[in-house]
Amino acid sequence: MFVDQAEIIIQSGRGGNGVVSFRREKYVPKGGPDGGDGGDGGDVILQAERNLTTLLDFRYQKSYKADHGGNGMGSKKAGKRGENIILKVPLGTAVRDKKTGQLLVDLTDDLQTWTAARGGKGGKGNIHFKSSRIQAPRKATPGKEGERRELLIELKVMADIGLVGYPNSGKSTLLSRLTKARPKIADYPFTTLVPNLGQLKLPDYRQFVIADIPGLIKGAHKGKGLGHHFLRHLQRTKALVFLIDPTSGKIESQLEELKEELKLYDINLLKKPRLVVINKIDLLESGEYESPRNNSKEYFKISALTGEGIERLQKELAKMIGKVNK
Repeated sequence: MFVDQAEIIIQSGRGGNGVVSFRREKYVPKGGPDGGDGGDGGDVILQAERNLTTLLDFRYQKSYKADHGGNGMGSKKAGKRGENIILKVPLGTAVRDKKTGQLLVDLTDDLQTWTAARGGKGGKGNIHFKSSRIQAPRKATPGKEGERRELLIELKVMADIGLVGYPNSGKSTLLSRLTKARPKIADYPFTTLVPNLGQLKLPDYRQFVIADIPGLIKGAHKGKGLGHHFLRHLQRTKALVFLIDPTSGKIESQLEELKEELKLYDINLLKKPRLVVINKIDLLESGEYESPRNNSKEYFKISALTGEGIERLQKELAKMIGKVNK
C-alpha cells in the first residue's frame, strides 16, 4: 500500500540524574566526592533509505520515544547513554513542523540522516562541585528533559521525468511502453491512484526514472480530486511530459488548463523543461489533429497503445534529460 503522508509525535530521552556520592574505602573514612554524571538521553533520528517506497508504517504507529539516560553512580561512574531511535523513511521525504508548516529537512540522499529530537543532557555528579571552600559537596544536578516534536512527513517521489495529464489520457500505458513498469491499466478514469515509477534504459546504457502521476482534474491545485497529494510529486522531477488525449477535447485548451493547474500550485513547475505529447493518434482519422500550431516541434504525436512514435519520443526524452544533467 502506497502512503505518502503521515503525522508522527517523537520524544527524545531524558538525561539521567547526576549523583551525590563519596569515596568509602578502608582507612579512608572521609573520602572526597565521587558522584558520576547522568547519561545523555537517546536521540530520535530519521534516515533516508533508497529501497523504501512508502510511509505506510507511520500510519500504524504514530508515537516514538527514545530511551532515557541512566543515573550516575559512585566511583565516578557515568550513567548509560540512552539508546537512539532511528526511523527509516523513503528517499525524497520532506519533514515539516506540524504546527507551523516550516520545512525542517529534505532527505534526498541515500542514507542521509537528520536528528529530529536531541536527547536531554545528563546531570552533573557532585564531583564537579568540589572546591577549596567546599570539600564535601552534597550537590548534583538532574538530567535535562528531552525534546518533543509533532512532525508532518511527506514523500515526494524521486524521478527524472513526470507524466502529467488528465485521467484516462494514457499515462500508465505510456509508462509501460517506455519502461518495464506494470501499472494498473484500464479504460476508465482514475485507474492510477498512486504514483508509479519505471526505469527507461537506453542502448548507450544511460537510464532514468519516469513517474506516472495520477490524473489531474480542474481545481487540482486546490486539492480537488486529491490534487495536492499528486502535484507535490512533480516538484522533484527534472522535466515534465504533458500527455494530451485529442479524443477528449481541444488540444490547446487541455494543455493550457494543465499548465494553469501547475502554475497555481507551484509556478516553478512551469520552469522545468517539458515536452507536449499527443497520444491516441491511432483513434483519429488522418489529419484530424493537424493544425499549424500542432505541427510545431514542441508537439510529439504517438500511440502508446500501438507503439507508434515511441522510439522517437524516447530519443527526445533522453536528449532533454541529457541537457538538464549537464
